[in-house]
Amino acid sequence: MKHIPEHLQALVGQAIKRIDTPALVIDLDAMDRNIERMARFAQQHGVLWRPHAKLHKSALIAHLLEHAGASGHCVQKISEAEALAEGGITNIFISNEIVAPTKLERVAKLAKALNAEGGRLAIAVDCEAGVSRLAQALQQAQAGDKAMDVLVEINVGQNRCGVEPGEAAVTLAQAIQAQPSLRFGGLQAYHGGAQHLRTAAERKAAIEQVLKHVNRTCHEFDRARIAIPLITGAGTGTMVNEAASGVYGEIQPGSFLFMDADYAANQRDAAQPMFEHALYVKTQVMSLSADHAVCDAGHKAHAIDSGLPRLHALPAENALRFANGGDEHGVLHPEPQAGNTSGWLPALGETLWLIPGHCDPTVNLHDYLIGVRGGRLKGVVERIFTVDGRGALT
Repeated sequence: MKHIPEHLQALVGQAIKRIDTPALVIDLDAMDRNIERMARFAQQHGVLWRPHAKLHKSALIAHLLEHAGASGHCVQKISEAEALAEGGITNIFISNEIVAPTKLERVAKLAKALNAEGGRLAIAVDCEAGVSRLAQALQQAQAGDKAMDVLVEINVGQNRCGVEPGEAAVTLAQAIQAQPSLRFGGLQAYHGGAQHLRTAAERKAAIEQVLKHVNRTCHEFDRARIAIPLITGAGTGTMVNEAASGVYGEIQPGSFLFMDADYAANQRDAAQPMFEHALYVKTQVMSLSADHAVCDAGHKAHAIDSGLPRLHALPAENALRFANGGDEHGVLHPEPQAGNTSGWLPALGETLWLIPGHCDPTVNLHDYLIGVRGGRLKGVVERIFTVDGRGALT
């Protein structure tokens, strides 16, 4: 885990106003409620929950999720898995394909290390070359007698990674079973694009199509007399559908922990827990003009791939629109359509709170997350989280 600088360690126990800007701040009360609601949801539906660590990239947060009942953690990169393992996490699923020999050497090395600790590293595949290369890497690393769990990813509609559903998935599972160092661990069936369809009806319809692909694949596995140990997938936007399907044994939501402006634009499904915003960019007004203000949080403080951030907790008469100001600046304009007809602007030096458009890449821009207990106005800094997997792209 990364070292926390002295000036940040000194913030613990201090009032929230002592946090310098721009900074990425976690509302710990809201995050705890989100975790509690997720754990209860999974228990009620009889499914495991394996949250995606690509959201928070923090071993300490991963430990908190395990303590609340998470079955393990998903990552997308071997470097993310390495960062979590260094922080003491031992149950990791790389829910992505890895085919480069240099990366597979690292996969084999980490699998061997986690096995020695009684842990588990699993990975997804979507081609026979990926299977054979993985087996070769494990053999060269002498990874031990414990076979590595390998899940077949099927393309359930996003048209990104994944083997085609049905017979092709069976053939790939058979290739896994033919390797003594590998064990067929089940199916990865995740539709990322469905998470951001705006209405609950659209998301439900998308997952109904996913389930057709999954059920057809299950039928072919039955014909081949191959048991499927687990079907895993689902994200925050659609997990109610997968959990209710009776098909999925595990769900992989990540964004529920923090939420962001893009997820807030979704119509909430009545069956979904009420997850709260828990991640904010604290910023400060650094310049003031007659018709706009400028804050110190530009693109280097928040990701914009899912849109610009929203201002949080301003009354309608003070509504502001965040505009693109470049790397280091955000430009704030009065928003008369939302109620700010007087042209109100915040004062020089005033603190504002931004809800990022997309949490995952926003976290990846920061080395540290500052956890605050007691709210934005009277809260106190409780702990500092290191973003252990920041820049973990390989």
